[in-house]
Amino acid sequence: MINLANQTLASIVTLNHQAVPVLEKHHLDFCCKGKRTLAEACNEKGLSVEDLLKELEGATDTEKKIQLPFTEMNAEQLISYILIHHHFYVKQSMPGILSHIEKVVAKHGDRFPYMIKVFEIFTAIKEEMTLHMQKEEGVLFPRIKDLEHQIKKEPITKPGAGYISAPVNVLEMEHDHAGTLLYEIRTLTGNYTAPEDACTTFKVCLAELKEFEEDLHKHVHLENNLLFPLAENLVTQF
Repeated sequence: MINLANQTLASIVTLNHQAVPVLEKHHLDFCCKGKRTLAEACNEKGLSVEDLLKELEGATDTEKKIQLPFTEMNAEQLISYILIHHHFYVKQSMPGILSHIEKVVAKHGDRFPYMIKVFEIFTAIKEEMTLHMQKEEGVLFPRIKDLEHQIKKEPITKPGAGYISAPVNVLEMEHDHAGTLLYEIRTLTGNYTAPEDACTTFKVCLAELKEFEEDLHKHVHLENNLLFPLAENLVTQF
C-alpha cells in the first residue's frame, strides 16, 4: 500500500473503482486533476497519507468486491458503458434536479439566497452538459468507433490531423468547467448540507446534487483517463 502513495489518483481509480468513495469523501479530484499522485493530493489538502492508505486498503479489497474490467474494454465497449450508465443518468436526472431547486428557491429563496445562485449555476450546467453530450454522441464517439472498425479492415484510411485530438481538447476543457461549476455548488451548500429546518424537497435536491457530482467524477474519469487516451492510441496505429 505504500507504493499507492506514489500512484496518480487516476491510476488508483482505474485499477479499482472501490477507491472512488474514499477519494470523494476527502474531496480528492481523480478525474480532471487525476494526474497528481495520492501523496501530492493529500499534501495539498493537508491530509494524512497514512490514514488515506488505511482507508483505501479497506475499500480496495478486491476479493470481496466486484471490479468492472474497464482497462480490458475496447473503445466501443467503454463508449457503450458511458452511454448507458452516465449519459442516460445525466439526461434523466437534470430536469428533476432543476425542478426541485426551483421549488426550493420559490419557497425558501428569501431565507437561503445562496440557493438562487445554485439554481443559476445548475441551469448553466444543464445547458452545457446537453450540448456537451451531443458533441460526444454526434462527433467524437462515432469517430472513435470508426477508427476501431477501420483498423480491422484493409485498406485503412489515415485520419486527418486533429481528427480525435481536436474534439478531445474541447471536451476536456468542458469537463473542467463542469467540475468547477459543481464544486461551486458544493461550496455554496456547505458540502450539500441541508439546514436543520429544511423541507423534504430541500433535502432531496441537495442529495441529488451530491449524487450528480459523484457521477460526473466517475463519468469524466472514464473519458479523460481511459477512453480519450485509448482513442489517441488508435490514431497512432494508422
